[in-house]
Amino acid sequence: MGSLRDQLGGLVYSTEHGKTCPGCREALDECRCDESGEQARLAALDGVVRIRRETSGRKGKGVTTISGIPLASAELKTLAKTLKKRCGTGGAVKDGIIEIQGDHRETLREALTAQGYKVKLAGG
Repeated sequence: MGSLRDQLGGLVYSTEHGKTCPGCREALDECRCDESGEQARLAALDGVVRIRRETSGRKGKGVTTISGIPLASAELKTLAKTLKKRCGTGGAVKDGIIEIQGDHRETLREALTAQGYKVKLAGG
């Protein structure tokens, strides 16, 4: 991080490029922050897909979470769609983690193992 003078001495406002990204200060059309964040997330994975059942913060409702899948966000959404269809429930993808409503650990383990992933049941 630079000195205070360097931080305060930058461009404050310009109509030349429109809105700028607060992270890299590039125009939103030229910003690559999402791509670099996605690459950093994929690099931090260890190759093991972890399936766990969670109820905390969900008013007692059980949710099966799947983390550690080494796919980009678009491919992760299509995988989540097929898994939701296989379980017959709803769900979502948040921050690289697939959430499936209900306790479907065994069904998801079989489906992901069939696709060639190394799966580990985590938690109780």
